[in-house]
Amino acid sequence: MSRSLMCWTLLMKKKAPTIQDVADKAGLSKAAVSRYLNKSIRLPQDTGRKIDEAVEALGYRRNLLARRLSKGGSETLGLVVPEISNPFFSEMAEAVEQTASERGYNLILGISRNHPEKELGFLRWIDDSIVDGLLFVTNRPDNRRLQLEIRRYDEVVILDEDIPGTTQDKVFCHNVEGAYDATRHLIETGHRLIFHVTGPASLMSVQERLEGFRLAHRQAGLACPDSHVFHHDYTQQFGREVVREILARPARPDAVFAASDYIAIGMLEELRRHDVRVPDDMSIVGFDDTALADLVTPKLTTIRQDAAELGRIGTGRLLDTLARRDKPRDIIRIATALVIRDSVSHR
Repeated sequence: MSRSLMCWTLLMKKKAPTIQDVADKAGLSKAAVSRYLNKSIRLPQDTGRKIDEAVEALGYRRNLLARRLSKGGSETLGLVVPEISNPFFSEMAEAVEQTASERGYNLILGISRNHPEKELGFLRWIDDSIVDGLLFVTNRPDNRRLQLEIRRYDEVVILDEDIPGTTQDKVFCHNVEGAYDATRHLIETGHRLIFHVTGPASLMSVQERLEGFRLAHRQAGLACPDSHVFHHDYTQQFGREVVREILARPARPDAVFAASDYIAIGMLEELRRHDVRVPDDMSIVGFDDTALADLVTPKLTTIRQDAAELGRIGTGRLLDTLARRDKPRDIIRIATALVIRDSVSHR
C-alpha cells in the first residue's frame, strides 16, 4: 500500500460516525433515529435500546451546533450576577443551571462586578445569538443607561433587585414583610434602640427593607430617626466600617438589623475585634439566610429569602417567554421567613 493511500485509510478510520451510521447499525431509518435522539418521538423499548447500543458502540456524538441552528436558537441561557463569591448568588446560579438543564438548555455565567459597561456588554449576548435569553441581577443604582438598554430586549427576566422603568418579568422577595419580621423580632425580645445598616438608598430592596423597619417601629410606638439608618454597599467591608462609626456614638444600640447577611457578617467580625459580645452586648439580625449565616459565630439570626427559588422561578419565566413571546409580563414575589439562631438576646 502506498504511503498516501495509507494516510487516507487512517483518516477514513478516524472519521466521526454520522447519524446515518447509527441508523445503519440499528437497522432503522435515519429519520427515526434523529427524532429519537432529539426526544421528539417515543419508540418501543427494544427499538430505543438498539439505538442506544449503536450510539455507544460507534461513539456517536450529535452535532449540537447544527441541531441548535436548525431550531433557530442557541439553546443557551445567560445569568448575569454582580459576583459569585457571595453565597446568595452562587445558590441562585446553581438553581438556574439545574432548571435550565432540565429543560434542555445550557447556561453561561456573566459576572459584572457591578461595572456598568460589563452589564451592558452582557446584553449583547442576545444580539450575538450567544444566548437565547438572560436572567439579570444588578445591585447598583442605575443612571437610566441600563434601563434604556434593557427595555430593548423581551428575552430578559430581572431577579432580586428592580431596574426602575423596565417592563420585563421580575422575581423579587417580599422585602417589606421580611424587614418588618426582623425588626419586630428584635422589639419583641426587648430591644428598643435599634439601628439599620443597609445598601444604596436608591435601590428598591433598600427602600422596601427600610419601609419594613420603620413600620415595625411605628407599630411599637418607637422613634426611628434618620440618624439610626446607615447607607452604603451590600458588602462585608461596609459592615466592618460601620461598626467603627456606631461604636463612636455616645449611645450604642441594643441591636442592629443589617439588610444583608454579608453586611451582618462583616459587623460580627469587627465587633469581635472591639470586644463587643454578640448577642450579650449587641444583637444582630441579617437578611438572606446564605450558607454563611449558619457557619459564623454566633450563628446568625436572619431573614430567609430563597435564592434558589428566585433562580428556579426566574428561569421558568424566561423559558416561557422564549416559547411564547406574547405572554403578559408579571412581577412575582416569593415569601420570606425569620430564621432564629444565636445572634439575638432576650433583654
